[in-house]
Order: sequence, then C-alpha cells, then structure tokens
Amino acid sequence: FDLLPEICEAVAGRTEVVCDGGVRRGSDIVKAVAAGADAAMGGRLFLYALAAAGEQGVDHVLQLLRSGTERTMALVGASTVDELGPDLLGCR
Repeated sequence: FDLLPEICEAVAGRTEVVCDGGVRRGSDIVKAVAAGADAAMGGRLFLYALAAAGEQGVDHVLQLLRSGTERTMALVGASTVDELGPDLLGCR
C-alpha cells in the first residue's frame, strides 16, 4: 500500500488503479481506496473460501469484507468512499 499514492499521482487519472495483493480484510480495502486506488482485489481469500466451504464460503468471505469495510469506514468517520483520502489515514 505504500506505493499507491505515488502510482496514483504518476498516472494522474489517465487510468484506473487497482490494488492487487495484500487485501485480507475490510480495513485493507479502506487503506487501498484512501491511498488512491479505484478498486482492491483479494483473490486468495476467495480461493481458500471456495476450497474450504464452496459457494457458502465465498459468500461468507464477501460478508466479512463488507462488514469490515463498513466498520473501518465508520471508525475513521467516513460515510462514503468519496470521503476516503490520503489525509484521512495518514498516507503520504
């Protein structure tokens, strides 16, 4: 996540920035968006969930990510993703 602000500055809105890697919980999604990413991906989570519990496992992971994202946003005082920015989380 440390390089995301620099990457977002370098592309200057010419393309979308997607954080692929390091996403394990909802707070990671909030960090990625606050650092400037347009989206965050967490493939490993879903593969493990699918292998362990099938479709129900994937649904459970989605619920955990959503609730974790909502909780983290509430803790930092953001009601929408538009309120997430580098200054909010102390990013460069």
